[in-house]
Amino acid sequence: MRYTPHSDQDIARMLSAIGVKSIGDLFKEIPEKVRMQRPLNLGAPLSEHALLREMRRMAGANGDLTQYVSFMGAGAYDHYIPAALRTIVNRQEFVTAYTPYQAEVSQGVLQTIFEYQSMITALTAMDVSNASMYDGATAMAEAANMCAVETRKNRILVSGTVHPEYRAVLDTYAWARGYQVEVVPAANGVTDAAAVAKMAAEAGGAACVVVQSPNFYGIVEDLAALFQTAHDHKALTVAVVDPLALGVLEAPGNQGADIVVGEGQGLGNPVSFGGPFLGFMACREALIRRLPGRVVGMTKDHDDRRGFVLTLQTREQHIRREKATSNICSNQALNALSACVYLSLIGKEGLREVGVQCINRAHYAAERITALPGYKLVYPKAPFFKEFLVETPLPARRIFDKLSEQQILAGVPMDALAQVGNAGKSAKVGENQLLIAVTESRTREEIDALVRALEGLK
Repeated sequence: MRYTPHSDQDIARMLSAIGVKSIGDLFKEIPEKVRMQRPLNLGAPLSEHALLREMRRMAGANGDLTQYVSFMGAGAYDHYIPAALRTIVNRQEFVTAYTPYQAEVSQGVLQTIFEYQSMITALTAMDVSNASMYDGATAMAEAANMCAVETRKNRILVSGTVHPEYRAVLDTYAWARGYQVEVVPAANGVTDAAAVAKMAAEAGGAACVVVQSPNFYGIVEDLAALFQTAHDHKALTVAVVDPLALGVLEAPGNQGADIVVGEGQGLGNPVSFGGPFLGFMACREALIRRLPGRVVGMTKDHDDRRGFVLTLQTREQHIRREKATSNICSNQALNALSACVYLSLIGKEGLREVGVQCINRAHYAAERITALPGYKLVYPKAPFFKEFLVETPLPARRIFDKLSEQQILAGVPMDALAQVGNAGKSAKVGENQLLIAVTESRTREEIDALVRALEGLK
């Protein structure tokens, strides 16, 4: 289908039909100060050949992660992707497949989604999984909405150790739906258990308590104790988890989680400029009718042959419309397929080995770095998985910039997140703090190179 722009007359008729004077009126909710007040600087029209040449020139200016040794994390991680995965997910029937509306002609795609759901439920120790979400942040926000609808309470308690960008997305969802988000303070890098008990008992109780483990600082939280406190006060519980950690840590379903969500990028999906990623979501059977998106089920046909169908669909595009649970439509199914293939290829023991390698290499890196003058762990007594927060003698952003010149991405400067959500109000927050991630992809030689580069800074 060729792109045919609307004529001025077409635009005028549409604006008149919906009762607005200009296209600009459609964006009045967006503050003026963040709107572009000039035309796009696209230049003069080009021929197809000239346009392709210009696009290739522009693309050549992009950095390639393969040119760097990355110790960056904060939600996007450089994990190893088995070579067989790309061959499988790039099969034409997977790449070109769209939403499987017609079950009778979509059995292959439906089966892959069913297998993905089965793996997520096994990984999280939950009863049911949906067919994936947009990303980890929206999955967390949707989980909080589920809890508010189920409990008919409008207070959402979210730990201050949850990723600040996730909390910012939650704030946006809550603003749209009229919920009240309250941040539970942290103590020594983990959720303050006493504050959970106090806040859950206030103002008629809370809809849910949201905790991330490993949390934003990489620290493993005591989910069982926190969730028991939440349940004692009639609040539901949401666990935000790293699926790669579940090969070595207890499943959140066994620790009292009612809903488990997270980002599945590390399961076979590359770090690709922030996306597309996939959010996973699993819950207890009692909450299945609140679950956003879709659930694929397995059944038998008239001839007793196995078949796969869309069992539950709480989408606004179907008959529910304004009663829909969510707007989750394009469910990142190709990314979910990558996660399914990844888990199939590495298996149960492989997943555990990935987790063990992350722990060993991250702790080796932490020991080497904190042996340098002026470097120390911000939370030295807290158990961490593959990520840790370091106090630095120089501004973290300066360290990052200097090491980038040596093709080393040293971590995430914390002041970059100081203005996000409820993370902080000052650009000085985290100015001398670096969040470092070490996955199984980092070798001892690369870690030693990072240490030597830090040692050489002045």
